[in-house]
Amino acid sequence: MSKYTKNDIIRLVEEEDVEFIRLQFTDIFGNLKNVAITSSQLEKALENKCMFDGSSIEGFVRIEESDMYLYPDFDTLAIFPWRPQQGKVARLICDVYRPNGAPFEGDPRYVLKKAIKEAAELGYTFDVGPECEFFLFNMDENGLPTTRSHEQAGYFDAGPVDLGENARRDMVLTLEDMGFEIESSHHEVAPAQHEIDFRYDEALIAADNIMTFKLAVKTIARRHGLHATFMPKPLYGVNGSGMHINMSLSKDGVNMFNDSSDELGLSKEAYYFIGGIMKHMKAMTVIMNPLVNSYKRLVPGYEAPVYMAWSATNRSPLIRIPASRGTGTRIELRSPDSSANPYLALAACLFAGIDGIKNKIEPPKSVNCNIFSLTEEEKAGLGIEALPETLEQAVLELEKDDFIKDKLGRHVSEKYLEAKKEEWDQYRSQVTQWEIDQYLYRV
Repeated sequence: MSKYTKNDIIRLVEEEDVEFIRLQFTDIFGNLKNVAITSSQLEKALENKCMFDGSSIEGFVRIEESDMYLYPDFDTLAIFPWRPQQGKVARLICDVYRPNGAPFEGDPRYVLKKAIKEAAELGYTFDVGPECEFFLFNMDENGLPTTRSHEQAGYFDAGPVDLGENARRDMVLTLEDMGFEIESSHHEVAPAQHEIDFRYDEALIAADNIMTFKLAVKTIARRHGLHATFMPKPLYGVNGSGMHINMSLSKDGVNMFNDSSDELGLSKEAYYFIGGIMKHMKAMTVIMNPLVNSYKRLVPGYEAPVYMAWSATNRSPLIRIPASRGTGTRIELRSPDSSANPYLALAACLFAGIDGIKNKIEPPKSVNCNIFSLTEEEKAGLGIEALPETLEQAVLELEKDDFIKDKLGRHVSEKYLEAKKEEWDQYRSQVTQWEIDQYLYRV
């Protein structure tokens, strides 16, 4: 049930002296888009009469079927704290609809809503807590981003060693002004790398929050003369940035992954959910790790998972079961990075997990040793497979999994795969500086 009505929105905009409203939506590749209107056009927008050209948005529709409408979600109203306090700027997150009043099947938010509905039909609520990492880099004299930083701080270091401390504090305060409950923030392992964690919530709210989080972090970083990037691996030789996804299912407020009678404290639903994710993980990887650069992070030696296994005792596998039990029992998927479209990533997790529950898919045995220390023969003996190593491999895995393609929908699957194939083709035809350095004078 919505907490705001149309009249509530109009009244709040007037009372708060909001002059501009951004109607936001997300394309299938996770890029935030918006149409800005003045408060004089608000009532029209709240009646779902704001139209835009969908053919101009990558992955949406052809020019001959381009008219699309934005349907604001009233509960997503938020005022941007970083904008002027006179003539304020607010936003509403929108769903995308066709002119005939049908939801647009290429809208990632619609795909996640489909997954949530399927879970709800079984009585489940899907709760998600993301862990978003990012780098803060210097800008050059023209205000363009670099990959340079003056700091050399490491994991959990404090100021004055942590030169990004002030910017991170302002990010936290800004997010709290927007209604986020920030649980923690800290410097990460690599120099200039940071993490801010916010409280878990229902999946749709969590996905909306991830998009808002990235916008706020980038905006506040620029105010500090820094560039915030969620690029998975901007620097060679140090850890990349991930977006671990903590997940649980609840019924009537009870965590359905918890079972105190089990040796690991996990319910059958939890085991089956893991089984479903493991079954479809190769196909889901191109959703969780959508860039050529994503696979530079998924290599041994930098804490990111490479192998498909799960454990309740160590951090090397794909899936970890954190120690907390009871209401805190959850599954942590460690492979995703923050370049992923959060709506599609959470939808894929939920579709796969529900498939596991419906079909009682048992996961393989847990692996409680450091997988990176095992030989190839030992991994083969335990049935441990590797995640796709390149974007090309990941694309091929999604093409083979009809279940995930069907759940994402034909439009999203086809447009997404088409774009990722093109991205790979562009990448593989490039001549890099590494190649010049290695071969120009030797061959």
